[in-house]
Amino acid sequence: MEIARPTREELIHRLYEAAELEHNLMCTYLYAAFSLKDADDGLLAEEAAATARWRRTILEVAIEEMGHLCAVWNITCALGGAPRFGRGNFPLDPGYLPAGVVVKLAPFNEAVLQHFIYLERPKDSAEPDGTGFEPPVKYRRGSAAPRLTPMGIDYDTVGDFYASLGENITRFVERIGEKAAFCGDPALQLSPDEIDLSGAKPVICSKTALAAFDAIVLQGEGAPAESEGSHYQKFSAIRSEYRALKEANRTFQPAFPAAVNPVLRRPPRPEGRVWIENEEAAQCVDLANATYGLMLRLIAYAYGVPRPAPAKAAAVDLGIGLMQAVTLLAERAARLPAGPSNPECHAGVTFVTLRDAAGFPAGVAAHRFFIERLTELARGAATLDSTDIRTTRAARLLNDLAGRCHREFDDAASLTRGPTATAATAASTAAAASVPPAPQSVAGVEEIEGKDLTLLFDSKKCIHSRFCVTWAPNVFLANVQGPWIHPDAMNVERLVEIAHVCPSGAIRYRRKDGKTEEAAPLVNLIATRENGPYAVRADMQLDGQRGVFRATLCRCGASKNKPFCDGSHNEVKFAASGEPPSGKTDMLAARDGTLAIDPETDGPLRVRGNLEITSGTGRVVTRSTQARLCRCGGSGNKPFCDGTHAKIGFRSSNT
Repeated sequence: MEIARPTREELIHRLYEAAELEHNLMCTYLYAAFSLKDADDGLLAEEAAATARWRRTILEVAIEEMGHLCAVWNITCALGGAPRFGRGNFPLDPGYLPAGVVVKLAPFNEAVLQHFIYLERPKDSAEPDGTGFEPPVKYRRGSAAPRLTPMGIDYDTVGDFYASLGENITRFVERIGEKAAFCGDPALQLSPDEIDLSGAKPVICSKTALAAFDAIVLQGEGAPAESEGSHYQKFSAIRSEYRALKEANRTFQPAFPAAVNPVLRRPPRPEGRVWIENEEAAQCVDLANATYGLMLRLIAYAYGVPRPAPAKAAAVDLGIGLMQAVTLLAERAARLPAGPSNPECHAGVTFVTLRDAAGFPAGVAAHRFFIERLTELARGAATLDSTDIRTTRAARLLNDLAGRCHREFDDAASLTRGPTATAATAASTAAAASVPPAPQSVAGVEEIEGKDLTLLFDSKKCIHSRFCVTWAPNVFLANVQGPWIHPDAMNVERLVEIAHVCPSGAIRYRRKDGKTEEAAPLVNLIATRENGPYAVRADMQLDGQRGVFRATLCRCGASKNKPFCDGSHNEVKFAASGEPPSGKTDMLAARDGTLAIDPETDGPLRVRGNLEITSGTGRVVTRSTQARLCRCGGSGNKPFCDGTHAKIGFRSSNT
């Protein structure tokens, strides 16, 4: 039978295997990282510092694997296919991958580390596999004869696999042409507008597809031994440090004895599996698995929504948040006993995937599913051990994500509709020209009635910029006892202008004369104040609240009124330049519109929408449609987040 090869079906089939392989490797790396001990788990100071570094390194590798996954999914989309998000559950049956590629969930130890080095080894490397990772049987996959049905191929290293895949794409393009080959809608792919991963680069031709493969190999599997920063080098460095610490202390055990290939139900074939019988551990693992499963659903959904729909970025943001919850729950599971049948080991997250992990069709039905499911996860988290810091943080995070999901998906137009107009207050309290009227407190905000407007003052948001008392000293009476705001002491139009320059939004107003209320800015701006907060002037959706146009948001990490600044940066002597260097400043297609700002639980400010970040003096630092801004005060890349919040244990709670 004459078959023009490679076919599109064959390419997509191989990309599915690439996605499953990257996905499986990512899970095994995460599992090992989750099993590592902390400083309070009986380690010496030097050992605890080392395990903390190893955890960070392994998690960085896992994130890079996620970037590889993203690249593979983008190439699949470019060829007209739908990315695959499922995979075989652990442990994988023989034949699923080549005999020499063994993947299973196992806690960090020297054999597991050696296995990681073996998987990431350069071509022609003599590195052996870790003990216990020998293939159960020797076999060959595929067939040399041409077939219409694609079959798996054998390869010695993952780098060889990607080299073969790149050659096939080149041949396919030579046969049918670039335009016909890459016929998928590029708007379905993930890009830097939705996610900050190296692999999230649009693929539109063979050149961009092959560049993605080269980046995967150079960074990870199959990179040359001398490739700086490759996964092989990173794991090799951990091995050297581990051996030195082990030699200094023969009793050094850097990780908990988490189960090898744990399962949540009694296995029909118990060999090589650990059944988690301890109910507390089982509940924790069950919630971690369900959270992980919803994360896959959301990322899959994002690939079915064309850019620039707000739901695309919202799905990715929620997925990232869910993975943070999985981390907390998985670390807790590794610290709990597996059960009486396996008293020698602990539990561990099993990363179960359902039979169908594909994305739902775009629309209201999918949004309803996400809202319902995240609400269920939040309720489940509330039943876990409330005395453990990891489960309590996971419960708080899932509860926050459930609220955010409801805001994002309850109405498909939630990020595009305009703010609801605020009704003018009908109250009219006459005030003597020389005596300021007494304020009324409404939900903690002072309301001062004037003839033409009601002035609102929120003392919790005030950062004492002093525009009010210096520009309108007859209205805002400094250093007086009792009522101090006199709205009728100045022309109403001039008073409205002064309210607009209040950067924190502590001063607002409601007009009574029927004239226009405060309007959304024409350009969304976030300014970095020297040693101080972010000054935001935009059509904000701040943590779900609409109609907010001005705010100063904490970036020192010390505010007791997060996400707002309360002046604590002065108390803690926070130091951060208000003049960061300029980066990408290309003009955006639009400069206004809704700017969604979501404070991530114990993490940065997630910002989406047309945005210009400026220095304190107004110079453009960057123009972008998405950013993650540091609010722990510790980032080495201010104003942007670099992950330091996780290292220093930043907490966004004000309690």
